[in-house]
Amino acid sequence: MHESLPHASRRAFLQNTGRVAAATALASVAIPKVHAAEDNTIRIALIGCGGRGGGAASDAMSAQNVPVQLVAMADVFPRKLDDAFKNLKQQHSERMDVTEDRKFIGFDGYKKAMDCLKPGDVAIFATPPAFRWVHFTYAIDKGLNVFMEKPVSVDGPSSRRMFALGEAAKKKNLKVGVGLMCRHCKARQELFDRIKMGEIGDITMLRAYRMHGPVGSAFSPPKPADQNELMWQVSRFHSFLWASGGCYSDFLIHNIDECCWMKDGWPVKAQAIGGRHYRGNNIDQNFDSYGVEYTFDDGAKLWLDGRVMGGCNDKFSSYAHGTKGSATISESSHTPSRAKIFHGQNIKDRGGDVAWAWGTREPNPYRLEWEDLFDAIRNDKPYNEVERGTSASLVTAMGRMAAHTGQEITWDQILNCDHEFAPDVDKLVLDGPAPIQADAEGKYPVPQPGITTKREYA
Repeated sequence: MHESLPHASRRAFLQNTGRVAAATALASVAIPKVHAAEDNTIRIALIGCGGRGGGAASDAMSAQNVPVQLVAMADVFPRKLDDAFKNLKQQHSERMDVTEDRKFIGFDGYKKAMDCLKPGDVAIFATPPAFRWVHFTYAIDKGLNVFMEKPVSVDGPSSRRMFALGEAAKKKNLKVGVGLMCRHCKARQELFDRIKMGEIGDITMLRAYRMHGPVGSAFSPPKPADQNELMWQVSRFHSFLWASGGCYSDFLIHNIDECCWMKDGWPVKAQAIGGRHYRGNNIDQNFDSYGVEYTFDDGAKLWLDGRVMGGCNDKFSSYAHGTKGSATISESSHTPSRAKIFHGQNIKDRGGDVAWAWGTREPNPYRLEWEDLFDAIRNDKPYNEVERGTSASLVTAMGRMAAHTGQEITWDQILNCDHEFAPDVDKLVLDGPAPIQADAEGKYPVPQPGITTKREYA
C-alpha cells in the first residue's frame, strides 16, 4: 500500500529536495523503541487544539492496554487550547498530565510542546496543513514519532519537502501515521484484497461524491475591522488556499485516497470544472462546486463531484466499476463503509445482485489508526505513511489546480510547480502579516479559470 511515484525518478526527485534532507542531518541515528527502558509510557504532545486535534488526542488516549499520557499542548488561540484541555480532562482524566507550564501559545509553541517529550514519544500535528512540513522537520530532529492530520501538503513545493522528510524519518526509524483513517478500515481492507484477487475484474472507472451543505470555517462572515488579519485567516483556515488547500483539499482527500487505494495507483493527470455560484463577496477562496476527471496511466478514470450548497441533493460515497462487476467502497460519510461487491454494474444502496458484503459491525477506523501506530512503536515495526499521505495530498491538489486554472494538470506539473502559497510559513509571528492580503473592500483573490492559468489565483 506504499505506491511509488508515477513518471518520476525517486532518486532524482530526492536529490532535488536535498535542502530538506540537510535539515535532518541526524536522520541516520536510529531511535530506540519507545524510550527509556524503565518507563514504557508513551507521552504525547498535541500541536493544534481544534476539533480534529482534540479528537485525535482522545482517540490516542482511548487505546486499550497501552500506557499513554498527554503531557503538553500548543495552539495560537488560548480559547481553543483551554476548551480542548477541559474536554479531554473530562474524558481521560487519568491520562492527562498537562500542567499549566506545559500549555504553549504562539507560532513557536510547537517547539516548546515537543521539547517536553523524549525520543520515541509521539507528537500530534493537527494545525492547518501549511505548517505540516515545519513541525515535521522539528519532530525528526527531536527523534519523535508522529501522527499528522491530512492533508500533509497543499502545493508542489510543500509536497516535495514532505516526500524528502518522509525518507529522513525512515532512516531514523521513526513511526509516522497520517490521518487518512479509511486505510485502516477493516471492511475496506477486505474489499481491497478481494478487488486485487480479481472479484470485479480490472477497474475501469471509479466514482466519488461529497455533496452537502456549507460546512467548516470556510463559510464565515467578513473579517471584523479590529481582528488581526493573520489570526483571522488561521482561524478560518478552510477559507484560504495557503493554509489548507481550501475545502477541496481538506474534505475531498478521503474520497480520492480510498478510490486510488482500490485502484492501487495514483492518477497521472486531471481536468476539471468548478465555480462560485453564490459567494460573490470574495471573503474566501473556495469554489462552491467541483467536477474533476482523474486519469490513471492505464486510461481508467476517477470521476469526482464535490459541492457545498444548501438545499441540494446530498451524497457522500465512493464506488468502483470493473470488467466483471462493481463495488461500494463507502457510503454515508467515512464510516460505516458498507463495503459490498456486486455481480453487475447496478449498484444499489439496498438489495441488488450482491456477491459479497461486509457482514459485521465495523470497528472505528479513527481508533484503529492509533492501534496500528502504537503497535508499530511498541513492537518496532516499519511504519511510515508519509509517502502515501503526501501522494494523496498531491493528487488532491492536482485536481484542485485543474479546476482553479481551467487547465489539464499532470502529476509532474503539480509536483514540480514552483508556486508556493506560503513560502515563509515558518517565519509567521502572532502580530505579523498574513501570507495574502485583502483589498480595500475586504475581498481576497480568488481563482479565475482561463485567466489565472499558471497559478491558482493572481
